[in-house]
Amino acid sequence: MSRRAITALLACAALALSACGSSENTGTGRQFEAQQEGQYIDYSQLTYQVQLSRYLNPADPEDKQYLTGLPAGVNPVLPGDETWFGVWMRVKNYSGETMTPTGSFQITDTEGDKFQPVPLNPNNPFSYQPIPLLHSQVLPTPDTAAASGPIQGSLILFRLKTDALQNRPLTLSIGSDEPAEMSLDL
Repeated sequence: MSRRAITALLACAALALSACGSSENTGTGRQFEAQQEGQYIDYSQLTYQVQLSRYLNPADPEDKQYLTGLPAGVNPVLPGDETWFGVWMRVKNYSGETMTPTGSFQITDTEGDKFQPVPLNPNNPFSYQPIPLLHSQVLPTPDTAAASGPIQGSLILFRLKTDALQNRPLTLSIGSDEPAEMSLDL
């Protein structure tokens, strides 16, 4: 074989191997671990995972559904210096006892500006509503719109100043007593 053919063959082999995820031989076969998953964070004996975080557009048909159940007098169309921001959360109880997820969340930008969630009516099928979870139960509960939808998380809605979007990364705090924190992907 020519030197050029061998180099091309080695390059193809290296490319193919680099596309594989990390693996671990556990004795029962190989298990592959995805390289990109939502972040997991533990707080008060529960495991929280941000499924997705993104801006919401009230004119978009999908986003319009997420914005149903806003507090009285709150217009889904915000002034130009504000934007809706959604964090879709999944919570699992790995503890041996019944636990209720926190309802305390906060977003902080790099300038120290803090933003609290906007409460959504519990009738919104996507809204985050903490309920007691038995061992191995998850929120959102199975067979709900939030669990079976494309995002598979419950919506925590924030009203941010557009300036905050330039002051990244945004940090999500989970809980009030010694909160757990994670950076949000925009």
